[in-house]
Amino acid sequence: MVLSCRDVWREISNYIENDLDPELRAHIEEHLAQCRHCTALLDSTRNLIVLIADERTFHLPAGFSARLRARLEQEMAGG
Repeated sequence: MVLSCRDVWREISNYIENDLDPELRAHIEEHLAQCRHCTALLDSTRNLIVLIADERTFHLPAGFSARLRARLEQEMAGG
């Protein structure tokens, strides 16, 4: 089974939570060993979890969420 980046992105939360069957987890790990983009996404997602779990609050700049959403939509459309 060959996974695309989109397949990995769809399962990244389940991967982090170790909520995948062993076969799919192995395929994702194979993909991560070869793909710098997905490895960066995994690292970023883990960092976000740490930030969100931090009890301190911080303010995002005005328009940040709109810019983030636009960028994510652009990335997903580009494949």
